Amino acid sequence: MKVAIYARVSTEDQTTENQIRELEEWIKRRGWEIVTIYRENETAWKAGHQKEWARLKADARMRNFDAVVVWALDRVTRQGVSYLFQQIQSLHQYDVKLISMQESWTEIPGDFIEIYFALAAFIASYESRRRSERTKAGMERAKSQGIHVGRPKGKKDSQPRERIGYAIRGAKDRGVL
Repeated sequence: MKVAIYARVSTEDQTTENQIRELEEWIKRRGWEIVTIYRENETAWKAGHQKEWARLKADARMRNFDAVVVWALDRVTRQGVSYLFQQIQSLHQYDVKLISMQESWTEIPGDFIEIYFALAAFIASYESRRRSERTKAGMERAKSQGIHVGRPKGKKDSQPRERIGYAIRGAKDRGVL
């Protein structure tokens, strides 16, 4: 079977190399052929940021591989059940499977596979929200103790920010959008 590897990390401080090394060994033990490797260093929460995932889907449309192998399903998305199903469906329409090394059940045939995918997507989304809540609580606690949180005072952005986000947010606040 011809497979593509998709590896994603969320921050610049992380690397995809750990995922890729283990995935390559796992795939070789199964006798599969690695066609290409997609590496992403972007959050899975922001729409449009996963450029390699978009490229992967375009290659799936060309039927360059039979399956996409990931370290874990949360490497694809943490946006919840519906978004994960959209991604899986976009692969399935080209007869490409999504296989997770950590969730071995992704290879089980049958009707109940969608329930497993839904549960995994829910858990990833829930865990991400909980992590965010803990971070915000920690920041609030630090603030209450007089500790400065965030960018150092007087520090400016090194590059100008895109103004479109401000314009959209302002239009929403005014009830235009």
